[in-house]
Amino acid sequence: MAIWRWYRELSLGSKILLFMVFGVILGIAAPTQAMALEPLGDLFIRLLLMAAIPLVFFNLLSGLTSLDNLGVLGRLGAKVMAFYLGTTTVALTLGLVIVSVIRPGDGMDLTGEGDDVDQEFGEIPGVVEILLDLFPENAVLAFAEGEVVQIVVFAIFLGVATLLLSDEQRDPLATLFEAFAAALRKLVDIIMRFGPIGIGALTAATVGEYGDQIFGPLALFLVGIWIAQACMFSLQMGILAVFTDFQPKEFLTRTGPLYATAAGTCSSLASLSVALQMAEERLRLPASVYSFTLPLGAQLNKDGTAIMLSAILLFTAQAAGVDFTLGETLIILLVGLILSEGSGGIPGGGLVIALIFVQAFNLPVEMAVIMGGIYRLIDVGNTTINVTGDMVGTTLIAQTEGWRKAEAFAAHAPVEPGDRGDGGDTSGTGGPTTSPADPDSDAGTSLSRDGRPVETSTSRTRGSP
Repeated sequence: MAIWRWYRELSLGSKILLFMVFGVILGIAAPTQAMALEPLGDLFIRLLLMAAIPLVFFNLLSGLTSLDNLGVLGRLGAKVMAFYLGTTTVALTLGLVIVSVIRPGDGMDLTGEGDDVDQEFGEIPGVVEILLDLFPENAVLAFAEGEVVQIVVFAIFLGVATLLLSDEQRDPLATLFEAFAAALRKLVDIIMRFGPIGIGALTAATVGEYGDQIFGPLALFLVGIWIAQACMFSLQMGILAVFTDFQPKEFLTRTGPLYATAAGTCSSLASLSVALQMAEERLRLPASVYSFTLPLGAQLNKDGTAIMLSAILLFTAQAAGVDFTLGETLIILLVGLILSEGSGGIPGGGLVIALIFVQAFNLPVEMAVIMGGIYRLIDVGNTTINVTGDMVGTTLIAQTEGWRKAEAFAAHAPVEPGDRGDGGDTSGTGGPTTSPADPDSDAGTSLSRDGRPVETSTSRTRGSP
């Protein structure tokens, strides 16, 4: 009973971390049995995806209908695109620099294995094609196929149309959008209770299937990828510390479940519903910002994917004995930027995108054979870097829009981690006590629709988390 009580008092992030450790141990000790747990992890991913699409739609509509004017929307769009394009360019450069320094492809022989690989992977999408793909031909089909950017575009148009209605027509719709968004956020909260088991199962299955390949001939390449990812993460934390009110330690503590979910699922879309929850409940960011920036980031902000693309290309070039000139390097950055930003429109995932990238520069496509076995190990870091960039960018943009942490948390005194407990009662009322200043608390206060704290008694006000 003491162990169960101790476990119940752990935060969600700590529970997920605990099960991930168990998963690693099980994957190493009993890989066959560990792989049998994969259906539990797949179920968790399905549940998150089930909630993600409608949550994105109604959360964005709720945020848009809280805007004072349409000029705010244009300003947000310009800021978010500048941030995402800038960080993705840096990520591509990091991948090239790190792999060029450690040179993992030297001494490898890529000849002879590519005959069995189908080289028809697709074409590099043009800028016009990428732009046209942003707009759905059929909104219902976009929902059915999970086209996040198209859903975001449809929601923006519908939100703008709602803002142009009279107050008498607009207010009932805004209330309805908020109600749906609140219900879906509660659904995500329920699903995340299964998170420790689901993510633990995914971790066990991944280690059980791929763990031994970490120590194989591709170890140096993996190390290079991970070093580049670590550098990108450090840059993200530096931006956070310099330009926002959050320091990295507090920020990561508050948003910990997001990174565990990203690493476990390797899916930006599956992690999106958790990101929206973290932005509202733990960072107290304004819905008018995060409901717009996070869904766009899930599609357009691919810092981790960009690192992988440039690293795999240069790794292949080294193994094939090919050197790039400065001009060719600039072309690599441009093509990589287009591919990473438009990757959602290419069937087959990140590995297929990397193969298209390699093929575009007439390099051997045997990476299909070489990278397929370790792609999951790369994608863990890719997805984590992607969602971290989304959250840091959202916080930065909220800061530039006038949000301040001190104001958002002004109504709440900080609670020391040792003082919290799921069943502890210090109020004398017989119920548990929580504080919104605690990263794992979601009760006791509400926010106005622009992200400002509003004191309440026992009920939540419109727009509260």
